[in-house]
Amino acid sequence: MKCLFKIAAAALSMAALITAGTGCSGGTADTASAPAETTVTTTAAPTGPVDGTYFPDSSNVKLIGRTHTEGDTLWLAQSASGIEFTFKGTSASVDIVGDGSAFGQTDSMARFAVYVNGERTEDKMVDNYMMTVDIFSSDEPQDVTVKILKLSESANSSFGIKNLNVTCEGGISPTPEKDLKIEFVGDSITCGYGVDDEVKEHHFSTKTEDATKAYAVKTAEKLDADYSLVSYSGHGIISGYTSDPNKPVTSQLVPDIYEQFAKSYGSASSYYTVDAPWDFSAFVPDYIVINLGTNDDSYVKGKQEKKDEYIKEYAEFLKTVRKDNPDAHIIGALGLMGDSLYSSVEKAFEQYTADTGDTNVSTFHLSVQDMNANGIAADWHPSEKSHEIAAEELAGYIESLMTGTSADAA
Repeated sequence: MKCLFKIAAAALSMAALITAGTGCSGGTADTASAPAETTVTTTAAPTGPVDGTYFPDSSNVKLIGRTHTEGDTLWLAQSASGIEFTFKGTSASVDIVGDGSAFGQTDSMARFAVYVNGERTEDKMVDNYMMTVDIFSSDEPQDVTVKILKLSESANSSFGIKNLNVTCEGGISPTPEKDLKIEFVGDSITCGYGVDDEVKEHHFSTKTEDATKAYAVKTAEKLDADYSLVSYSGHGIISGYTSDPNKPVTSQLVPDIYEQFAKSYGSASSYYTVDAPWDFSAFVPDYIVINLGTNDDSYVKGKQEKKDEYIKEYAEFLKTVRKDNPDAHIIGALGLMGDSLYSSVEKAFEQYTADTGDTNVSTFHLSVQDMNANGIAADWHPSEKSHEIAAEELAGYIESLMTGTSADAA
């Protein structure tokens, strides 16, 4: 789309002065016609920035992670999903709508950030059905890159972008795609649960959740990769987090929702079709990192029959992931909040390869967080420093796969 130029229609007047003699009927003119004079008056198009309104889509913004367009709104649900675009101009703002959680408990409202030329300039909660956020303002036109990211996770809330309002020259453009693409599938660790809260006794709040400070986004940044996160706190392969190991939480299983856009309780009032099928051609990853098992461990509790169930269902989930992503290298990672099930992850991948013959997979052991040395976040979750260490490890491993130097790849 181009900026909406307000161009006044050119005023065009022509005066032709012709002097001719008068003769009798049927006579011949005795004076020749004078040459014509033409006068043209125009109003030039404006040379400075002009106002434009844009609906964000792939023609004018880079779509980050899983997004969903329904009606006149681009919905963001998944952690660290968003948009990014560039323009040359003097101002920009964004019109945002909230879902049902915008009117509920503050601990469940969607949190998002705005970045201008790489610097975080806004960090807000979506606490209203409609809100306009000013992004950028300057007296003189500048080259600007804007990124809008959802910091909190999908399960509690989502928000939508209605319009981008930009005073610019030549329109807005998506930022370039990167050569490397990585999908991360996980739980609260991937979401950045509680990373902005350094009191381990505190509990969940979207206000203290920031996926950009967690290992997944940090890994992508270290590798200069585009990313997509599919992550839900409390979820697992055979059970979500449970306080009773005799009662698995089967309503919180990632394999059940992996193939849909998102899962969000904030959309329960039909703000959009939350379970719309995800189009896997929209983001084709080179690598997929699955970090699931921490919540399952609250149910498994070392019982072999439960481990066997976890191994079996994990191997089946890998078949789904492969169907949807035929060329990606799939990595099973575990360990940051405990590694009790890591050997079961290895066995699940071995079982998958035995069943399918697919060897484009591997496993990676993440170091368990050192709470004494690196701190702790809400509900005993990793601190940003622990996430940084995990990102260094994982980025190094993926880099070794890319260069063919890894001895751990299956």
